[in-house]
Amino acid sequence: MTQTIDFSLHGERVLLRSWRASDLAPFAALNADADVMRHFPSRLTREESDALVMRIQTHFIKYGFGPWVLEIPGQIEFGGFVGLLHVSFDAPFTPAVEIGWRLLPQLWGKGYATEAAQLALRYAFESLHLKRVVSFTAPANLASLAVMHRLGMQPALPSEFQHPKLPPGHHLQLHKLFEIRLEEWLSRKA
Repeated sequence: MTQTIDFSLHGERVLLRSWRASDLAPFAALNADADVMRHFPSRLTREESDALVMRIQTHFIKYGFGPWVLEIPGQIEFGGFVGLLHVSFDAPFTPAVEIGWRLLPQLWGKGYATEAAQLALRYAFESLHLKRVVSFTAPANLASLAVMHRLGMQPALPSEFQHPKLPPGHHLQLHKLFEIRLEEWLSRKA
């Protein structure tokens, strides 16, 4: 596994940190979990999961940011990931940076995704000086849509799109698109 510069963002209850080799096995287990992956086209094999970490590491090397490991200090060393990623496909709203998350089921519904995503948004706007961050998911992913709302994200224009990496007619192809702009984030922060 390629090493990136050690980096962390600290919240009240959460830590977003750089990836370690010890994260590969729990990440593979997360990506193989049927509940976790129900809003994705398929679960990932260990090889596919490891390849995803390599793509994440490459993103960190190229851009200086990416999806960080979510840690709950003193409780859970690997709780999933939360972070920022350049959208990797062409769409009416690209180029764009998205915020995303994938957490262990035992962390769901406890506010960890929202708290960690707020750290990532602060980094996006204060350190990276981004003007806009997007997020998207299938309409059935009500939990992620709720996190987007709690972050102050609003439906973008267009508010829906057909995900180009999924085949026409796929049951997950339709996605809801949300965004938060710098000025909206600043007004919520004030």
